[in-house]
Amino acid sequence: MPIFRNARFEISIAKSGDLPPPQGAEIAFAGRSNAGKSSAINTLADHTRLAFVSKTPGRTQLINFFRLDCGAVLVDLPGYGYAKVPENIRRQWQGLLEHYLRKRENLVGLVLIMDSRHPLTPLDRQMIDWFVPGGRPIHALLTKCDKLSRNEAAATLASVRREVATIGPQISVQLFSSLKKIGMEEVEHKVAGWLCLPSDDLPAIPTPAQLRAAGK
Repeated sequence: MPIFRNARFEISIAKSGDLPPPQGAEIAFAGRSNAGKSSAINTLADHTRLAFVSKTPGRTQLINFFRLDCGAVLVDLPGYGYAKVPENIRRQWQGLLEHYLRKRENLVGLVLIMDSRHPLTPLDRQMIDWFVPGGRPIHALLTKCDKLSRNEAAATLASVRREVATIGPQISVQLFSSLKKIGMEEVEHKVAGWLCLPSDDLPAIPTPAQLRAAGK
């Protein structure tokens, strides 16, 4: 059974002081506004509106907690970097994100969402800088890879992997597409490792030849 399927909403919070007591391992999803974070969560959970998808970037202003069947928690963090958000709201988001990423004791890993056409923006790097000192893993999804040619996607993946290798060994990177459902199995296996869950029941990661045969 995929890890993220049957995720159930638990709580939303707007201030670090309202964070619920730790109960189960937490996997955070973070990303720049409009990078495809909500779509990625919905695709992984096989739920069309688990995470709110807005055509207006910067709409998600809360930390949302979703309980998984395995007992762990998927934590949807506010999108960052949208220029039209008022400065006081932007500072509030930044403080909330930084506090959560640096201080949350049961946070076991970060899934960092980056648009494959614009990866490693300065704000993405800031997120990495906040998280890396804790020694916990980061798994980056290069979303919307269906909008690139196969050669462009492969070159982007290789370039980002080379760059993050200079930051720290705990950062891994993959291609992902919510539209084409590319990379779902790889995310599941990565998070299963973080949670020390058996991967026998998870869908196998397709080979490049299988992806080509499926037209992905």
